[in-house]
Amino acid sequence: MRIAPGHEVGRTPCLRPAQPQPPGLSVEGPYSARFYRIPVGGLRVSRRFEHRPVLLNEVVEAMAPTPPGVLVDGTLGGGGHASALLRLGHLRLLGVDRDPAAVAAAAEVLGAVAVTGSGADVFTTPDGRVTLVRGRFSDIEAITEEFGGGSVSGVVLDLGVSSPQLDEAERGFGYSRSAVLDMRMDPDLGRSAATVIAESSEDELTRILHTYGEERFARRIARAIVAQRTKAPITTTTELAALVRDAIPAAARRTGPHPARRTFQALRIEVNDELGELDAALDASPGTLVQGGRMAVISYHSLEDRRVKRAFGALTTRPPVPRGLPVTEDDLVASGEEVGYRLLTRRPIRPTAAEVAANPRADSARMRVLERMGGNVA
Repeated sequence: MRIAPGHEVGRTPCLRPAQPQPPGLSVEGPYSARFYRIPVGGLRVSRRFEHRPVLLNEVVEAMAPTPPGVLVDGTLGGGGHASALLRLGHLRLLGVDRDPAAVAAAAEVLGAVAVTGSGADVFTTPDGRVTLVRGRFSDIEAITEEFGGGSVSGVVLDLGVSSPQLDEAERGFGYSRSAVLDMRMDPDLGRSAATVIAESSEDELTRILHTYGEERFARRIARAIVAQRTKAPITTTTELAALVRDAIPAAARRTGPHPARRTFQALRIEVNDELGELDAALDASPGTLVQGGRMAVISYHSLEDRRVKRAFGALTTRPPVPRGLPVTEDDLVASGEEVGYRLLTRRPIRPTAAEVAANPRADSARMRVLERMGGNVA
């Protein structure tokens, strides 16, 4: 296998400078009426991990004005967003995903090869412009320090579960086909959904379903699970879906999505510690941005979006001037107490009607974008 200079066995891959931006490739920024349009059908997609990237053009537009440097795609998936972002020309890619199937599929799409002797699942392209790493986006500081030089021009997070994970029955994320209750994004995780179902108390199951699924019948479902497992273990997705359906009042089952949807969401979040991962990433990622760097986060339900909104809001709001003190906001600015970030999306960006028609799973997507400014950053 041919390894590019700087990627020899035993050495940590390091992203090399990006090539100059191709002529005629321009984007009016930020959030102008004329987007840099990339037809999804024109992107290479791995047949092993087919995933239609959500808000693709909007993500590219958000990242187009960033300074040249490294962009971290912390939810690499099949490489859909990454492929489009590389077309901008001024960015190098550091792709991260905890699902080894996703990393391998993205490597196929982006033409990256495995780096032997790296001690981890690491792939790179011969020109050094792309580095892919199996890891968690909550570890972004350590990952960017090791593979990206410490500071980055952009961070993109597309949260939740991907279409391939939902559609591959053996992963155990869905309830339409029978499969083992797994739901682990990282197969090396210790606890599967079946383990959570088998070992959690009724109170703990109620908490999980209420907190992570916002399920109003959490107690009834938890009680039904505990009663059933005394007879036989609940090991398959269809078993659990049927049990949840029967536990919910008939009137509540007549309309709306599948009655097990919230339960499956809650278990998936619990198994993968999704909100803990998100909180850690929201705490660490903004500090890795260079001046003019941007962070875009796509969320799919209120539990995620509230966290993103709160974290971005805290970074872009100057503390109030204490009452009774002879200090003005101008005094704070003069002393260096400036807001170090600005919010580029007062309201979250939503997919267009055309995108939802083509990809119904995009319907609940919301994207918020943060930019790092000059001055002191807390």
